[in-house]
Amino acid sequence: MGDWRTKLLEWYGVNKRDLPWRNTNDPYKIWLSEVILQQTRVQQGWQYYLRFIEKYPTVSALATDPQHDVLKLWQGLGYYSRARNLHEAARFIKAKYKGKFPKEYESIRALKGVGDYTAGAVASIAFNLPFPAVDGNVMRVYSRLFGITAPINSSKGKKELSKIAGELLPHETPGIYNQAVMELGAMVCLPAKPHCENCPIQEACYAYLHKKVSEFPVKDGKTKQRNRYFNYLVIIHAGKILIRLRTAKDIWQNLYDFPMLETTKRVSTSAFLKNKRWEELIHLSKPVIDNVSEEYVHILSHQKLHARFYKINMATEPAKIPGGCSWIKLKDMENYAVPRLIELYIRKIFLK
Repeated sequence: MGDWRTKLLEWYGVNKRDLPWRNTNDPYKIWLSEVILQQTRVQQGWQYYLRFIEKYPTVSALATDPQHDVLKLWQGLGYYSRARNLHEAARFIKAKYKGKFPKEYESIRALKGVGDYTAGAVASIAFNLPFPAVDGNVMRVYSRLFGITAPINSSKGKKELSKIAGELLPHETPGIYNQAVMELGAMVCLPAKPHCENCPIQEACYAYLHKKVSEFPVKDGKTKQRNRYFNYLVIIHAGKILIRLRTAKDIWQNLYDFPMLETTKRVSTSAFLKNKRWEELIHLSKPVIDNVSEEYVHILSHQKLHARFYKINMATEPAKIPGGCSWIKLKDMENYAVPRLIELYIRKIFLK
């Protein structure tokens, strides 16, 4: 392999970061790290990885705990479908493979929430199987290296890059090579202001040689964000608070928030209090508002959430509560898995 790949592997051997999931061949730990690091920076994911390994040192330990506890430990990482899929896959491994992580690529790929990239990473790093792992970092490196003009977020671009990755993969050390390309993308070949002067393979790079680094990778237009307006009812009575389990196929599934009226646009407090849908939720024809929060803005990949919280202290318990809601003690709120948006409000108002 006397080409730029040799230089890349030499660079990786000297410059790779000392990350905890790189000091193991345990497929469970490698899989866990890959799931956590989807949509999450290494600096943030590191601590979550250590917490998960401490609480769930094996697949079986993860599978045994209820999903609520897994979601609570995941709280703050976002993209909660990752945690739900992680738990479901762990339960499947425990049931079908008696807690032993599968060794074949196809079996790994079949796990809930596992795509081509994660399957390739686990198969190559844990079992030394010759499968590429093509994540965003790898796509950026290869796009610049070979001057790929197909958008990396198009089916054509992904197919082309996957083919290139497979052809370049050395069968002797696939796991090390996959990690080397990913590390180059994470440390040197950055999305903005890449450190080309420190790149071990700059002499082979099309974008660098043609002074077109900023033109790659090519991407199709961004998906438009839609705005959503959440008006939360924070109802308190006799040291208890009303919470809601989100069960619909929407954001934050199986997490807790408060009863809520969603509106199509931002509404004033006076207009909101006149909304006839109050009666649908709870028998409060003339609610007495204790506090109205400022607007909280929470940005997701394709949604921008605008939330306002209406805190209501009630002298008598309402005769009707919304479906999916239940009363819990105020002091027990920290035990429930909630979205980051709700956590910020709770900490500001109740956990001063």
